[in-house]
Amino acid sequence: MASRLLHRLRHALAGDNPGEAATGPEAEQFPESSELEDDDAEGLSSRLSGTLSFTSAEDEEEEDEEDDGEVGPDPLPSGDGASGEDAERSPPPDGQRGSQPLARQLQDFWKKSRNTLVPQRLLFEVTSANVVKDPPSKYVLYTLAVMGPGPHARQPAQISRRYSDFERLHRNLQRQFRGPMAAISFPRKRLRRNFTAETIARRSRAFEQFLSHLQAVPELRHAPDLQDFFVLPELRRAQSLTCTGLYHEALALWANAWQLQTQLGTPLGPDRPLLTLAGLAVCHQELEDPGEARACCERALQLLGDKNPHPLLAPFLEAHVRLSWRLGLDKRQSEARLQALQEAGLTPTPPPSLKELLIKEVLN
Repeated sequence: MASRLLHRLRHALAGDNPGEAATGPEAEQFPESSELEDDDAEGLSSRLSGTLSFTSAEDEEEEDEEDDGEVGPDPLPSGDGASGEDAERSPPPDGQRGSQPLARQLQDFWKKSRNTLVPQRLLFEVTSANVVKDPPSKYVLYTLAVMGPGPHARQPAQISRRYSDFERLHRNLQRQFRGPMAAISFPRKRLRRNFTAETIARRSRAFEQFLSHLQAVPELRHAPDLQDFFVLPELRRAQSLTCTGLYHEALALWANAWQLQTQLGTPLGPDRPLLTLAGLAVCHQELEDPGEARACCERALQLLGDKNPHPLLAPFLEAHVRLSWRLGLDKRQSEARLQALQEAGLTPTPPPSLKELLIKEVLN
């Protein structure tokens, strides 16, 4: 839809400045890549309406999904009741193009879009979709690859989510960001044919577009609910596996969570990255890889800097001292910092270990 709106705007402006309508600086700045793309002749809302569903008349109904999904409105009304094709095929008389309501609305939309949308930084691709039968529920689990710019994006991070996760994210963001979310469509559920290849393929494409559009809007990109959607389930699973001693499996999840946070940024502060580094350090240490464990501690100490004492500062210092001694490396600076904290009464002697804090941490 966004590409057709832009085309109509250029067409409407062509009467006065035909050479500038498509080549001016504003045309280059309009972030077409961040908009949801149409792959057929219908508009986005009508094309995707009702395709994301998991309840069915033939199959078991999911327990944790509600039937109140809605389709978001189009970003802009179509004008005087005319369709996009009619507006393009029947231009107004010469001298009146610039004053038409549709042209003015499109100009306003373009200007607002320049202030609210940014070029997409992350790419999302559904790499697999598996039907999961967990009686009495039956649902589709979508695995998405999350790819971003920079050297850290050479190996994409992955997340696995079901429809109810996307629907919950959409509902929470709508409640908090009514304005920005008004232009983002989210399809309703269907009542039938939820597990066909065609339906799953259309859902996959819709999820990719939905996340891409959210990432293109600055207000939404750093929203806590969106950050939780990507990272929180991975951290909880990694913590659970670490607590049960499954360090190989936990290490892969901690590494994936770190990759996600690196690509998404850390607008919510250093707590989750520090917890992730603690998980990585514990797993590497338990798997007899002290070099990697020490490197995780050093990265965490760099994040902590010289700020006020953090609950994880003394445990990271203690682990860094112990690992440095084991590897025969310099540990004097970390020893001095840890001793200063203990003398000031800011941490017990000895301080709690990273593993102890990791087990006690409550992830909300």
